[in-house]
Amino acid sequence: MEFLYVIFNSIKNISLSSILDIIVVYYMFYKSYMLIKETRAEQLLKGIILIVFLIPISSLLHLTMLNWILNKTITIGVLSFIIIFQPEIRSALEHIGRSAFNDKPILENKEIVSNVITDIVTAVDNLSKTKTGALIIIEQFTGLGDTIKTGTKLDALVSSALLENIFVVNTPLHDGATIIRNDRIVAAGCFLPLSNNFSVSKQLGTRHRAALGISENSDALAIIVSEETGIISIAINGRLTRNYNKEKLKEIIIKVIKKKQNKGSTLKEQVISWKKKIKNSK
Repeated sequence: MEFLYVIFNSIKNISLSSILDIIVVYYMFYKSYMLIKETRAEQLLKGIILIVFLIPISSLLHLTMLNWILNKTITIGVLSFIIIFQPEIRSALEHIGRSAFNDKPILENKEIVSNVITDIVTAVDNLSKTKTGALIIIEQFTGLGDTIKTGTKLDALVSSALLENIFVVNTPLHDGATIIRNDRIVAAGCFLPLSNNFSVSKQLGTRHRAALGISENSDALAIIVSEETGIISIAINGRLTRNYNKEKLKEIIIKVIKKKQNKGSTLKEQVISWKKKIKNSK
């Protein structure tokens, strides 16, 4: 009974700010874990947690040398974590940044959006039928300026004919990625970072690993056509799915673009609201 009385008093004394504090910290830990889930960082984190648990145990059992080694490992480990997992940390910060802010122009004309989607789907379907390898990247909120610089700038309107011509075998631009921003083909022949995900099937080639790599480092949608089989695949948010037909591909692209438009509209409304508040305060 005394134990229950202590618990009751403890709960009674918890303030609203303490509850909010717990919820915010829990949410931060949860989102952080989801960002590193199924990556190399997850395994390292498990190792760090194990060492943290072993330190008090070694101290309690008077294992002096083991305790000293574990303490030094933790000290060096934090610095090593930042150096080794710089790409993952960068990706996490970019994710937070694009969730909170957006200054990218968004294509809102429904007719133009419909034409762009139709042209992309038509081109991918035709490339699939002829088993012509292709890698098309649709930029979203994360800017791909660094990637665009590695290729040849085009700045041309999206058309199925142009997309198909870019990937014709033995032409100068066929071997890289083509970047699409809104209704324009910004660049072609671009080099992408390869994925370090070792769980990816070894049957998949460089195009698929490159598509996964860009989807791990940004929120871009990557469309891949296999040179060997003609199978259409999609990579987004670090996940690769395969065997798309024309209808399913169109459905996915529409969902992604609509999500971008809705999110962009919401953020735009927030910015307008903040501007009005600042004006009124003056």
